[in-house]
Amino acid sequence: MTAAQEPRIAPLPKAEWSPEMTTFMAEYRSAAIGDKPSTGRQSGANLLGTLARYPALAKPFLTFNGHFLYGSTLSARQRELLVLRVAAVQRCGYEWAQHSILAADAGLEPEEIARIERGPSASGWSAIDGALLAAVDELLGDGAVSGPTWTALATEFDEHQLMDVVFTVGMYAMLAMALSSFAVAAEAALVPYLPAPE
Repeated sequence: MTAAQEPRIAPLPKAEWSPEMTTFMAEYRSAAIGDKPSTGRQSGANLLGTLARYPALAKPFLTFNGHFLYGSTLSARQRELLVLRVAAVQRCGYEWAQHSILAADAGLEPEEIARIERGPSASGWSAIDGALLAAVDELLGDGAVSGPTWTALATEFDEHQLMDVVFTVGMYAMLAMALSSFAVAAEAALVPYLPAPE
């Protein structure tokens, strides 16, 4: 999505949310953020406002999404490696902008975040980080994790973690499709930077 493109589905202003949706969103954000102070850098307001137009979809979707934000067996760093690789492969500026902040909060260095777009073959990744990035490329390209990548992941991850890898990629690939198709704009405080296509 370019900066000048208008949203195809405009976010519903918070003042127009139903009381049920307002309560649900507050509970969702509280669970996702926990006790961390809000910096205003990663609000997700435009996405949440867009979803608020369709409460019957928003509530089950965000409940499912909540697992990956605060219930996953993967570490926050591992999750953000997966999500940013999805955003880079699918060229989703909104997802990249939001999750670059979450990745930094999870301990990824700026150089590592920038290197994600170069993929699993870029020098500097540990074996497990490279396998996580490879899993994203394989899932998005072929619909399955390859045997060698699965074996590499299984040396460190248990069954629940392996399942979380696959579902995290699927979840954020689906979200990237929605964000790009609805032309959801990054909030003004965010820079929807994505590395240039190869």
